[in-house]
Amino acid sequence: MKRLFAFLLLTFSLLLLIASCNVNSNNSGNGDIVVGSKGFTEQDILSELLAQQIEETTHLKVARRRFTSTLVTHQALTSGKIDAYVEYTGTAFTVILKQKAINDPKLLYEKLKQAYTQQFNLEVMEPLGFEDTFAMVIRGEDAKRYNIQTLSDFAKYAPKLRAGFGYEFIEREDGFPGLAKTYGLHFAQSPRIMDLGLIYRALQQKLVDMINGNSTDGQISRLGLVVLKDDLYYFPPYEAATIIRQETLKKYPQLRQVLAQLVGRISADDMRRLNSLVEGEFREIKDVVRDFRKAKGL
Repeated sequence: MKRLFAFLLLTFSLLLLIASCNVNSNNSGNGDIVVGSKGFTEQDILSELLAQQIEETTHLKVARRRFTSTLVTHQALTSGKIDAYVEYTGTAFTVILKQKAINDPKLLYEKLKQAYTQQFNLEVMEPLGFEDTFAMVIRGEDAKRYNIQTLSDFAKYAPKLRAGFGYEFIEREDGFPGLAKTYGLHFAQSPRIMDLGLIYRALQQKLVDMINGNSTDGQISRLGLVVLKDDLYYFPPYEAATIIRQETLKKYPQLRQVLAQLVGRISADDMRRLNSLVEGEFREIKDVVRDFRKAKGL
């Protein structure tokens, strides 16, 4: 009986220890403000940009947290686990609000801003200055061989080719299902679901013939790849904008002016260069962001 009691006591202690470890693993450090990232290079850069901007212009301490998808990051924001992150307007409108795409960027922004205030008590700040739209990418050699410039051109050859897409793109309202319907895309086999960190390597190694990237990806020019023109205007605007909890702005009103300094300050070329510095030259994100802020006078 004593052995059984000892065993149960040990088991209970281990469970408490595991639970304690799990709690600690979800905490990236204490901070007055917590900024989030959706878990890929550009998001990590933008998250660090928000963090440094706040830290260097206020007395607030900032913690960073990294997630894996749009929905998970949004949930973290609405639940108060993070205070802010950078989202793309078209993504927020179609994935979070589940609304049909709007091609007018100003109208989309106004509707998004209003809905986020009413439904989530979140503030969508004005865009940072660049758009990061989905980029349907193929190898440069294939674009030359088949004389492909647009998605309509590609659709003619798709039955002979293979595609590899990220899980979110496969599932999204503004992702592959609608794209396939709009352009009549039919591949040789069902698109492979791939990790976004490996997707460009798969294209380069000819494991697939088309991938979904982002228009600001540094690998596109570095690897001699081609982005196919969305000639039927399927994709909505995807302007990058900071989203922050209104509760946080009430608690720290200085944040509004601090973050407003980033509005309109990042071009698409800037973002491509920053991504390339991190992914192509393997520079530390903190250093890349620090140099960028200095160059921009931030």
